[in-house]
Amino acid sequence: MAGIRRHRKRKLKAEINVVPYIDVMLVLLIIFMVTAPLLNLGVDIDLPQSNAKSIQEKKDPVIVSVDASGNYFLTVKSGSNEAVTAETLAAKVRGIVSQNPDVAVFVAGDAKANYQKVMDALVLLQGANVKKVGLMSQPDQATQGQAAQGRR
Repeated sequence: MAGIRRHRKRKLKAEINVVPYIDVMLVLLIIFMVTAPLLNLGVDIDLPQSNAKSIQEKKDPVIVSVDASGNYFLTVKSGSNEAVTAETLAAKVRGIVSQNPDVAVFVAGDAKANYQKVMDALVLLQGANVKKVGLMSQPDQATQGQAAQGRR
């Protein structure tokens, strides 16, 4: 009878211990905070300045980038930027153009890049059967400032 009374006096806890869940969530938060800056895989290119109007494209263009040291990078979709050799660049662009002949192809050459490397990229694209190639630039800061003053 004493054993039955002990069971009746001790009640079951109907609580959830959330402390382990909070610990796990804090660890996941730290992991995501550390890895998020590493997901930016772009190449820093200092584009030359110009006062040309921007082009609005409906589809993602193919962008061939030439950095200051003359290396080639190929961007097919937003965020997928990869370093390529000249031969690989020509082969990949040839494959893309054969599937979609109307794809927009742009060359983004760093302002400090060797002009010969940019011209070599244009020749490679011509050899890959690209009909039209656009050159990318950043808007001229002086022209933007004058246009902003003229709008006032």
